Amino acid sequence: MTAALIYIHGFISSPQSHKAQQLARYVAEHHPEISYFVPSLANTPGEAAQQLDELVQHCLQHHAGSVGLIGSSLGGFLATVLAERYSLPAVLINPAVEPHNFAGHFLGAHHNPYTGVDFSLDQADIDHLRNMVSAPAKGRYWVLVQEGDEVLDYRLAKEFYRGCDISVETGGDHSFQQFERHLPAVVDFYAWGSGL
Repeated sequence: MTAALIYIHGFISSPQSHKAQQLARYVAEHHPEISYFVPSLANTPGEAAQQLDELVQHCLQHHAGSVGLIGSSLGGFLATVLAERYSLPAVLINPAVEPHNFAGHFLGAHHNPYTGVDFSLDQADIDHLRNMVSAPAKGRYWVLVQEGDEVLDYRLAKEFYRGCDISVETGGDHSFQQFERHLPAVVDFYAWGSGL
């Protein structure tokens, strides 16, 4: 059985995200023993969370329990929810923290340019995010943030994940510039050979 690594993209994104594709190429070239998953998530948080929960359960059943998560932005929030639910390690990139506190700005109609799907968010979606918030356990996370993130305040992630491994870089932006520098360390973080 092979290990599994699940990449969770952010809000209004897709498996074609630059970081997801960079990691896919790195894993394919350097770690063919790892099964890499980048699910195309539903645009609403409840549906996306259900998809991911089912995928994690599938991977736990078929990959001898060696499952790791990596999440970007809202995907970082969802990765935390799953990491706490299933005691999994996770790398988080400019993660959203308690997104219900700012998601009110996103109520209404949206268009996902990557998938061409039109959708709407309502108060029930915001409430779902609030109900999913999970306090992070120390020792399970590596959090990567850049101070130049123009979408999310990196200081919120520093506070929320206090006591976890956190790398704070000056400059950068929400996409996390030069993510490729961290690819070897990201994969090594999971210590696949130790059974997690």
